Amino acid sequence: MRRCALAAACTLALQGTLAQTPDLSDGLVKIGVLTDMSGPYSGMGGPGSVVAARMAIEDCLMAECKGMPIELISADNQNKADIAASRAREWLDVQQVDALVDLTNSAGALAIQQIIRERGGIAMYSGPATTRLTNEDCARNGFHWMFDTYSLSAAPVAAMTQAGARKWFFITVDYAFGHSLEKDASAIIAANGGQVVGAVRHPLNASDFSSFLLQAQSSGADAIALANGAQDTVNAMKGVHEFGIAHGGQQIAALLVFLTDVHAMGLETAQGLKFSEGFYWDLDARTRAFATRFAERHQGNMPTMVQAGVYSSTLHYLKSVAAAGTDDWRAVAETMRALPIEDAVMRNASIRDDGRVIHDMYVFEVKTPAESNGPWDYYKLIDTIPAEKAFQPLEQSRCPLLTQR
Repeated sequence: MRRCALAAACTLALQGTLAQTPDLSDGLVKIGVLTDMSGPYSGMGGPGSVVAARMAIEDCLMAECKGMPIELISADNQNKADIAASRAREWLDVQQVDALVDLTNSAGALAIQQIIRERGGIAMYSGPATTRLTNEDCARNGFHWMFDTYSLSAAPVAAMTQAGARKWFFITVDYAFGHSLEKDASAIIAANGGQVVGAVRHPLNASDFSSFLLQAQSSGADAIALANGAQDTVNAMKGVHEFGIAHGGQQIAALLVFLTDVHAMGLETAQGLKFSEGFYWDLDARTRAFATRFAERHQGNMPTMVQAGVYSSTLHYLKSVAAAGTDDWRAVAETMRALPIEDAVMRNASIRDDGRVIHDMYVFEVKTPAESNGPWDYYKLIDTIPAEKAFQPLEQSRCPLLTQR
């Protein structure tokens, strides 16, 4: 690990006076932020996720966690499942980490989910998107916090198909996240009378999308779905703009868009995109206050929904430790399910038995350059999707915990 100034690892230990000290296994609560620190997902997570976790600790120490000894560490998973799994084992077995947060990269997240089922601890996923985390690979101590491939695709894909985009072509990143996103979106397309006429897969962090886009352009599809995220989406959209694909009549559905992606593309390229998000900094007074504090700590950057999810999940975990009076993961996991989620990020949030955190989702459209009032003023709200409709219905879940409970 490197020092916090280099955004590879940092430690925060803050103490005060507790009215009633929780029963802590090793004398403190230890939280690990495992994320992409320098790769394609570092903008939407990375160092900003460490900032968000630190803010949650500070806020809890001023309230429910007053006086609780808390330590924060972080590391780079390099977007590799084996590195993520190795770090998680070391943290849980050697460093006595109590909770892992962010955990960007779906393949790494699925590996970690298996580890916590065997070893214990708490994992809170705000970066990964695969729905397997709350289906066949669910865990009583694993919580999927901000978004997933179902919530990303349900509203915009259904609306576009119903509006006439009957034929679809997918450009999909070739690992668990992309596969899950394509699968969920394809099911929604079929359910609304559409069909998938073709698909192509690309490696993570691809720089040249020209061949993929030309295949999509010649496919006869009404809509091209980008089943990828972060820098891959940015690069793909730059290609869409360069080839003038949208001007030829084909619609573009970017299924996972982060605020930092729009910032990187620029409004000239991103304008008109419609997509689902779980958080936007300018949604209301509470989100603006949170985002202002975040920006002061993160070089003027507004938080993404991943970073907002790290804040919310870390705060809820710490509140649950305080309420349970212990950091034993079994008691904390049950308390997390029972305790209301209340913070500046989430609206109408709760945790289901399959570990899915449900909350309101939103459909946004990217503003035109003329509509924007300045830096980071990028979205206009199109629709709010209520928490109970935004995520895969519980009766469709394949999580074994549902029958066990």
